Amino acid sequence: MGTPKIPRAKPPRLRNKHTMPDTLPTTRAILADLIAFPTVSRSGNRALVEHVRALVEPAGARVVLTDDGDSANMWISVGPENVPAVVLSGHSDVVPVAGQAWSRDPFMLHADRGRLYGRGTADMKGFVAAAIRAMLLAARWPLRTPLHLAISFDEEIGCVGVRSLLPMLAAQPVRPLLVWIGEPTGLALASGHKGKSAYRVTCTGRAAHSALTPQGLNAIHLACDFIAALRTVQHDLISGTAPDPAYDVGYSTVHVGVIRGGEALNIVPDSCTLDFEIRDLASDDVTAIEARIRAAAEAIVAPWRDRFAEAAILIEPVNHYPGLDTRHPGALAFARAVSGHNGAEIKLAFGTEGGLFAQSLGVPAVICGPGSMDQGHKPDEFVTEDQLARCDAMLERMIARLVTGLGSAFPMQS
Repeated sequence: MGTPKIPRAKPPRLRNKHTMPDTLPTTRAILADLIAFPTVSRSGNRALVEHVRALVEPAGARVVLTDDGDSANMWISVGPENVPAVVLSGHSDVVPVAGQAWSRDPFMLHADRGRLYGRGTADMKGFVAAAIRAMLLAARWPLRTPLHLAISFDEEIGCVGVRSLLPMLAAQPVRPLLVWIGEPTGLALASGHKGKSAYRVTCTGRAAHSALTPQGLNAIHLACDFIAALRTVQHDLISGTAPDPAYDVGYSTVHVGVIRGGEALNIVPDSCTLDFEIRDLASDDVTAIEARIRAAAEAIVAPWRDRFAEAAILIEPVNHYPGLDTRHPGALAFARAVSGHNGAEIKLAFGTEGGLFAQSLGVPAVICGPGSMDQGHKPDEFVTEDQLARCDAMLERMIARLVTGLGSAFPMQS
């Protein structure tokens, strides 16, 4: 039996007797509503979640929320229960607009010459809107393989929200077949991304009058020595491994993003803090990289302890999410067919919840969504109408495959 074609108008009535308008809302219309919710990370997404619930439940979709005060993860399901499914995944939060020079209201969708402007259009409410439309469409069809949509919160600050959803999914009687992360890739298919580990470092010295600097231990100087050690680690990561050509930056990176220290020029500072991160390839052992950095920190302060017992460089983990490296042939073959991607998959320098899904549930994950990350986090962020239309077509191809059914597992060989 061939793959069925899904008509765009007047589909059959739902078998579960739920009713909804014959005309689906467009992805653009759904996106306009989503953009109007200013779901900046840490500010909550409850109003957006309740809006989406009111849209999908009348269509017959099943909805489960995992709550965390003003924020919630949303799990939407259509199709048979307790059957291995395909999961679409996206986050509802966006980065702040404060301090950015927007030429238009960032929380109102603006159309101009084929571009749709607004905070989150690319990263990543554009995909979430397309996925909601796909769920409404899928609810009209007798799926053999179910379709789920996970909408998480506070992804932009380290994939925070989705972590409270994963235990619920791990307790389910069946595992998903595939998790499809809709981060912006220009609809290219990505099979991996780097992991990220973030750290806060506190350098402790001894205060003194700047005219008597030898009587103090300058914490900013300790921090500078520590940063020099990080740069040595970075150099060795570049020169010690063959780069992965699937990445734009084909090696693990170490980066200092924030440093704070000192109160006045005439005081030797006794404290300095800095934040750094490691973005690691799957082929590199982040635990070993961290151990080397800790050893370097100890080597910096050890010579000072005879004179300054308080000398220290304390390294505290702040956040971590694992990388992703999907190699499952059957899952990748399905993703290629649905996405229309030809050639080798790409890998992404930025992270997603895909690594957490893969690690927690043991299921393959891929990343493919509309828009470009070059537009993300910038003023006048946009996604093109063409990208959204292509994403709609891609998800319709996926639904057609789910009507036919994928079975209980992807074959290991395609």
